Amino acid sequence: MGIPSQFIRRALGAAVIAVVCAASARAELPVAELGVGMYRIEAEVASTFQARQTGLMNRKMMPLQRGMVFVFPEDAIHCMWMRNTLLPLSVAFLDAKGRVLNVEDMQPQTEDNHCAAGAARYALEMNIGWFRERGVKPGDSIRGIDRLPPAR
Repeated sequence: MGIPSQFIRRALGAAVIAVVCAASARAELPVAELGVGMYRIEAEVASTFQARQTGLMNRKMMPLQRGMVFVFPEDAIHCMWMRNTLLPLSVAFLDAKGRVLNVEDMQPQTEDNHCAAGAARYALEMNIGWFRERGVKPGDSIRGIDRLPPAR
């Protein structure tokens, strides 16, 4: 006895709807304009638990001036990893005022921990080498952090 074709059509329809909803949920992350020195950054804002968990997973490319800023609910030694992340990234950990604590380079699809050197409120991920190529170092300030929404 086979599976009724009506069941198969409904199951496929539900799967398509789920994929479309997941794709549009990612696309709806707010974008904040940040800056450092003379450089402008368009950062997707990951301020919810789900957005922080998903991060830049499964992305195949990211424009040069684009990144993602993670907004944490508390200042702490936060750590990042690269599970299911296809792009090599650099992460700058920032304190509550937007000062860079440290910058770490991260390789794709690894589970190595990359942690803040102090109590961080934010983490800003960019394409690998972005901070180094622009001379961004600990103590520098990222503009626009004060306009980010709080963590939810």
